[in-house]
Parts: sequence; structure tokens; C-alpha cells
Amino acid sequence: MKKGLIIGMFYLLGLLLLSFGISMMIVADLGVGPWDALYVGLSETIGFTVGTWVFILGIILILLNGYLMKKMPDFLAIITIFLIGVFMDFWLLVAFAGIESLAMPVRAMMLAAGVIIIAVGITFYLQANFARNPIDSLMIAIQTRTGKSLAFSKTVMEVSVLVIAFLFGGPIGLGTVIVAFGIGTLIQLFITPVTNTRKRLTNETEVVL
Repeated sequence: MKKGLIIGMFYLLGLLLLSFGISMMIVADLGVGPWDALYVGLSETIGFTVGTWVFILGIILILLNGYLMKKMPDFLAIITIFLIGVFMDFWLLVAFAGIESLAMPVRAMMLAAGVIIIAVGITFYLQANFARNPIDSLMIAIQTRTGKSLAFSKTVMEVSVLVIAFLFGGPIGLGTVIVAFGIGTLIQLFITPVTNTRKRLTNETEVVL
């Protein structure tokens, strides 16, 4: 019971941090990751909130992943995209409401902090190994169908989404480049200490060095 509660807390905290970091980058307006740029672009072009688009595209991806993998769609992932969508709308529409015309040094600091917080959030969320974000599942589905590496599959996916985000006028810039090329390194940096913290809290003996 205790272990399940702790892992659940890691899961929720991870999604909360992930959405907070993304929202900081959006407010900084110096570019965000390809998927987040697509959500913002769709929101500004078509309407609905950013969080709503996280949910809408998430449902589409869940169905697409099921088709590509030729198995039952992972409907548990609805929990993850729903929470991310709700958290995103909270940060953008409530916590950061009315914030505009920020000085460049402040925007730069928000960008840097946002990227770091996103990486930490992902490492927390991954501890649960539960209801994975359908974006992560899509990468695996592409690898399975193409027989290529995960790196190739991720690159194809991210570049494709980036092009679509550009067409919808999403916020592409320095932050986009940082997320594309730096987020993996940051996740690798944080994954070991976060995993070890989870193992200590759940009384698991094996520690990653």
C-alpha cells in the first residue's frame, strides 16, 4: 500500500512539474518543444485551450498507436493526457494569467528553468511505469513498424510534428532547439538520483549507481 502511494505521488508530481515547465516555456515565448508548439498553434489558430488540444491529440494518438501496434489501444493513457491537459490550463489560465511583456533576461531564465523542470518532471513520471504518454508510445510504435532505431523513430516523429506546428504558427524558437537536442541529456542526468530516491522511499534494496 505504501509503495503504491509513493509511486502514485511520483506520477502526479511528475505530471505537475512537466506541465509547469512547459507552461513556463510558453509564457517565456522563446520557443517550446515540437508537440507543445503544435498545441499552442492549434489553440491560437482554431480555438480551444492548450490543455484541450493536449487531450484531443492524445486521444487520436492512443487510437493511432493501437492501430500501428495491432492491439487494443492503451485507454489508461487517457488518465495521463487528461491530467496534463488540466494542469496545463491551470498554469496558463490561472497561475500565469495576465503575465505579458516580460523583459528578455526574465524570459531567458524562464526558458532555462522550464527545460530543467520538464526533465525533472519526466523522470518523476517515468517512475510509475503507468499510463504512458501516448507520444512516448507513438515513438515505440514507429520503431516497431519501421524496424529502425528509437533515435531514428523519435527524430522522424519530432521533425514531422515540428513541420505541422510551423504550419499552424506554433511558437518555434531557441527553446525548440534546446528541447530537441538537450532534454534527453537532462533526463539522463536526473533519472538516477530520482530513481534512487524512489527506491529508498519504497524500501527497495537495489540502488542505481
